[in-house]
Amino acid sequence: MTRVRVTHSVRLPDPLKVSRYRKLPELGPNLLFFSGGTALTGISRTLKEYTHNSIHLVTPFDSGGSSAILRQAFDMPAIGDLRSRLMALADESVTGHPEIYRLFTFRFPKDQPNKVLKARLEAMVDGKDPLVDDIANPMRQLICNHLGFFMEAMPKGFDLSGASIGNLILAGGYINNHNDLEPILFLFSKLVNVQGTVRAIVDDDYHLKARLSDGEEILGQHRLTGKEVDPLQSSIESLSLCRGLDDPRPARAELRKRNRKLIQNADLICYPPGSFYSSLVANLLPDGVSEAIAKNPSPKVYVPNLGHDPEQLGMTLEMSLQRLLGYLSAGNQETPATAFLDFILLDSKAGAYPGGVPDKLCKTLGIEVIDMSLINPDKPERYDPEALVQALLSLA
Repeated sequence: MTRVRVTHSVRLPDPLKVSRYRKLPELGPNLLFFSGGTALTGISRTLKEYTHNSIHLVTPFDSGGSSAILRQAFDMPAIGDLRSRLMALADESVTGHPEIYRLFTFRFPKDQPNKVLKARLEAMVDGKDPLVDDIANPMRQLICNHLGFFMEAMPKGFDLSGASIGNLILAGGYINNHNDLEPILFLFSKLVNVQGTVRAIVDDDYHLKARLSDGEEILGQHRLTGKEVDPLQSSIESLSLCRGLDDPRPARAELRKRNRKLIQNADLICYPPGSFYSSLVANLLPDGVSEAIAKNPSPKVYVPNLGHDPEQLGMTLEMSLQRLLGYLSAGNQETPATAFLDFILLDSKAGAYPGGVPDKLCKTLGIEVIDMSLINPDKPERYDPEALVQALLSLA
């Protein structure tokens, strides 16, 4: 099969395309997102109304929240954002098994003794807890088995406070499948009829390392976002992978063939809003990602953050664009910018973009700025999911 680039004018939004996709979302386009975190949760819930074929490549390098406890106990990639995206794309109708959805989104209370929580986990493994008892076989048995794998491997004294049952099921499947996430992600997707594809960009148990402009090195995603520790006081100069939170030695991850194919064959590639470094750039670090993007002739769109991202301290939109292209072209210096990016999609009238829109740089690079209504004035801190999804669908 030969893929060629065909240019043509489109309307944004294109009412004909949007209407067609809404009527037949199972035939919708393969929109691919490099993302992690919660920034895309609302957009994902809107997206599944128009296409059941979206692709979400999620970073497994997070080191905060409940994922951190699992990573510490089992030396595994982060799975919290994977579970969150699977749930956002799950079929929430009757056909999507709402009883399984309820279990997968349930968290143990934080105010109960660990002994009580462990007893409830044992009841779930035995199929006797009400949340599990609601689920019909053979799905109930599959779920109980994977929770059982987790409980058998659970270290003594493991803190279950606030633990996500979905995360525990994913961890059990990862352990049972010889440290491979793909089989359990596939099973998880089928159990709740996920309307899209969700994969970790790689399966490696690595961490993020940031070098700051003052020369300091920071190890760990949770130290960059400003959520679990104080926000950075010095800007990030570079991001890379390292062996561990206490091991700054460089690490190298390689894109698997199946993820390479997803990138090369997508109908549109989106660099979406979210934590700039730990969510977006982190997905571009593994070997083979930028090459796969450059081989895809389909449209590539950057949707920049609105307002303040603690990871983008001191950065204008122009600097963010240059930094993004820098990671995309690493090792491909002779490849033109348009191989990695065609459009910047934004709303300059209602949105806040530090330093303004970099029209001159975009013109020099051959990147087109699409400036249109994407933000509800009542909620200027985020893009309107409906408007953004319709714009992306129209470009595909």
